[in-house]
Amino acid sequence: MSHLLELRDRLLRSIVGMLALTILLLPFANDIYRLLAEPLLLSLPVGGQMIATEVTTPFFIPMKAVLLVAFLLSSPYTIYQLWAFVAPGLHDSERRLLIPLVLSSVLLLFCGIAFAYFLVFPVVFGFISSTTPEGVAMMTDIGRYLDFALTLFIAFGLAFETPVVVVLLVRLGVVSVNALREARAYVIVGAFVLGAIVTPPDIMSQFLLAIPMWILYEIGIMVAGLIEQRNQAFSKTPQSENHR
Repeated sequence: MSHLLELRDRLLRSIVGMLALTILLLPFANDIYRLLAEPLLLSLPVGGQMIATEVTTPFFIPMKAVLLVAFLLSSPYTIYQLWAFVAPGLHDSERRLLIPLVLSSVLLLFCGIAFAYFLVFPVVFGFISSTTPEGVAMMTDIGRYLDFALTLFIAFGLAFETPVVVVLLVRLGVVSVNALREARAYVIVGAFVLGAIVTPPDIMSQFLLAIPMWILYEIGIMVAGLIEQRNQAFSKTPQSENHR
């Protein structure tokens, strides 16, 4: 019961932290949404604009954007609370494994979102704007745009977690480094298939998702290989033999 009470307290602290950050950001809701929509606004033709097709959309959509930003900014605090709950029950070796994995996963998540915002969005919206038929006014609903942006943020954020997944699978003994190397061709094909499914239909967007996934997969194999070599070297040391 004491563990459940502590878990409840940790979760409540995480929720309170996110709500506090949301309240602080609410006065800037419209500015946050405009910043989020800036890649599309810059790609619109002269005189183009975004629209709201429902009565309550201009109020609720910026609030959803605030919640998204507050969730991302408060995620390190939330992860800290979860770590504080789990850490006392872990061995030193488990802590040494999880601390860099957790930190790198948070960093890679933000890198994936930044990659989508600064590089992918301009390419996607530039392509869409350039292919709009003559005489058709390109006016995107603000709610549909937020859903589209959130989908790409999730896709690229998860794609950038590839090294963490690879290292964790090797460390847990699920697969070996050699097996990952042999599966390289299948992973590359899968990355391009995933890029074709998740991203818009232009070929550039598919490459912008597939190629980073491939590179990150290779980085994960390299890191996992180094960890595997270190573990093998440690197992051959006199200390490990004496311990056995």
